[in-house]
Amino acid sequence: MQVHDVCVRGAGIVGSALALALSRQGLAVALQRAPARPAGEDVRAYALNAASVALLEGLKVWPSLPADARTAVYDMRIEGDTAGGAALRFSAWQQQVRELAWIVDVAALEAELASALRYAPHVTLTDSPVQATLQVLAEGRASATREELGVGFELHDYGQRAIAARLATDTAHGGLARQWFRAPDVLALLPMDRPRAGHGLALVWSLPAERAEALLALPDAAFEDELMQATGGAGGRLTLASTRAAWPLALARAERVVGAGWALVGDAAHLVHPLAGQGLNLGLGDVAVLARVIAGREPWRALSDPRLLARYARERAAPVQAMGALTDGLLRLFAHPAPWAKELRHRGLGLVEAATPLKRWLVSQALGR
Repeated sequence: MQVHDVCVRGAGIVGSALALALSRQGLAVALQRAPARPAGEDVRAYALNAASVALLEGLKVWPSLPADARTAVYDMRIEGDTAGGAALRFSAWQQQVRELAWIVDVAALEAELASALRYAPHVTLTDSPVQATLQVLAEGRASATREELGVGFELHDYGQRAIAARLATDTAHGGLARQWFRAPDVLALLPMDRPRAGHGLALVWSLPAERAEALLALPDAAFEDELMQATGGAGGRLTLASTRAAWPLALARAERVVGAGWALVGDAAHLVHPLAGQGLNLGLGDVAVLARVIAGREPWRALSDPRLLARYARERAAPVQAMGALTDGLLRLFAHPAPWAKELRHRGLGLVEAATPLKRWLVSQALGR
């Protein structure tokens, strides 16, 4: 029977990236396939920061992505709920970087990771868990193995759902990402060259669950009218170019992310609101740190050693906690319907826009630099 060093349970983006990273160290890795996704179009698109892109470049996955599956964000505009009010504007030029982020087609990224895994000499794909010195749980928010281990996962349900879709617009996006923070929803239009180069957008619209269900039930034309009203036409004439998908939103963090012979990564370890686009970046940050900790271990130290795994837990604790607190705080501020909160949002955006050092710091955190 083959003996594995690591069994990664979950072959999503985070689990697949970790399997590749560990296999490059010569470790024998078993990667448990994820359950098949429901049939239908995958409309998900994620924002990746510089650190995530660097990780994927190191794994030789990023250069293989089709050109239209990754779109650079050069500028970002964030607005509140006051018509003609203050707005935050960020640009790659101001930050002295090539781009602020990349918007990536999830299906294309998963396909490239799967292709790379087929040629990884130390990775064995499996449909069920296998014995290994280290078990890494990348099973997502509903991780069954995490529950079996008795690890608490305190979940705060926001009572919201995120609606995702692909859009076409009659106005060139120019690498501009737009976001509206309003009470009680957050709407983002992200530049995405699929389905139409230069004129495609990825929609992520977070709303109270009841309102989201009502929008999902609308015919396409009526949904497009709602989008136009919500954006004020700022993104051009928007038309649906895909089906619509939705998922529930929550804030959560596992009470422990490591133990004797196991570690949690990605959504199995933490969840944050998508308003800052940092969910996948946090997961890939887990991958980068865990792979580095394992690569730097003493020759005599086993992969299952709790002291080794504690190094990973310590290094990830602060970034994960900070991002959870930031996204939760922003959501609570921008979702509050009171007039004082609306005025605070308006003044706050104006103050941050005028404070160049603070703007640079905020973007540097999002960039992962």
